[in-house]
Amino acid sequence: MKVSKLKKFDAAEHLRTPEARAEYLNIVLADGDPAEVRDALNLVARAQGMSEIAKAAGVTREGLYKTLGENGNPEFATVLRVIGAMGIRLVAEPARAKPKKKAVT
Repeated sequence: MKVSKLKKFDAAEHLRTPEARAEYLNIVLADGDPAEVRDALNLVARAQGMSEIAKAAGVTREGLYKTLGENGNPEFATVLRVIGAMGIRLVAEPARAKPKKKAVT
């Protein structure tokens, strides 16, 4: 089989449960790279349904794609609304207690 005939891999298809999505975001947030966090939010939003997340966050679907896209730079208020729309909450913990990295299922 030619590589060009293979289905393109989409990690969003593997983030099926709320626990898997939350764990994935925890891993990315622990690294602290803003671009990776934006990309992870995009991936989780696609896994849950971009239209559904946009509506719950109070933004347009097109706006959400733009905000979480490669050149997007979302405001913190938007990030909080999107995370809330995903059914996820942020939790603070001391930096010395590094989260354990688990495999995403």
